[in-house]
Amino acid sequence: MKHKKLIFIFVIAAAVLTLAACSSTYTDNNTDNINNPGAIITGPIDGEEKAAEGGTEEQSLPEPEDNTAVYIKATVSGVNVRSGPASSYSSLGSLDMGDMVMYLGDEGNWRKTYYRGKTAYVSALYTTLYEMEKASDIIERVIEEGARLLGTPYVYGAVRLHNGKGKLNSGFDINKFDCSSYTQYMYYYGAGVNLDLTTRTQIKQGEYVARNDIQRGDLMFFTNSSRKNLSGIERVGHVALYLGDNYILHTASDYAVIEKISSTRWGYYIETRRFV
Repeated sequence: MKHKKLIFIFVIAAAVLTLAACSSTYTDNNTDNINNPGAIITGPIDGEEKAAEGGTEEQSLPEPEDNTAVYIKATVSGVNVRSGPASSYSSLGSLDMGDMVMYLGDEGNWRKTYYRGKTAYVSALYTTLYEMEKASDIIERVIEEGARLLGTPYVYGAVRLHNGKGKLNSGFDINKFDCSSYTQYMYYYGAGVNLDLTTRTQIKQGEYVARNDIQRGDLMFFTNSSRKNLSGIERVGHVALYLGDNYILHTASDYAVIEKISSTRWGYYIETRRFV
């Protein structure tokens, strides 16, 4: 009888330890970012980037619906975009806090994307996943053409892909874009639409869209500090593709990026045009 009591006590103790371990595992899980309703997964932002290399267990991610586009969003500034899924790989560039790139899946604790036309990776430690509702297939192709080239340097007056009527230019360089050459490239390869050469001629194309009716894929036109006091189409100084949730895909002064429209940029807003 004494041996039976000891066995019973041992079983009870083991069960208590098991429950304690499960409880500890549960309470260590991350919670959703309640200040970012579009976010669906938030990774820890503390610790060294190299810590992402240690884990081989992939995160359990929700399957995106067919009508959902998923992006990787930086939760801090200076997030390295690397050529491979480890901190030992070369850096292709970096993301500022709030900037986004396409999400192509996970490899361990690294998230796969496109950057400057190449497959690239960012650490899950400093990023979150963000969902947006998709538009038509043709608009999604336009967006993907641009998103593949995020990080490409801005070059004022970059050679256009074509002459405005679809005739390709021999001097075009896919590693150099300004804002209107970027939108021209996206719409040519994504939708077969020939946009003209500059912001001041592209704004004459397409269909006018009221500000309260802007949709994913529309082109938004702005003035800037050097043109705001001019009149007519001479005020137009910038163009960006609208993604939704106050985000735009564009290039302006540094490199191609997905970022939120700032209050300053909204102050420069002129109008929106729709092309498909």
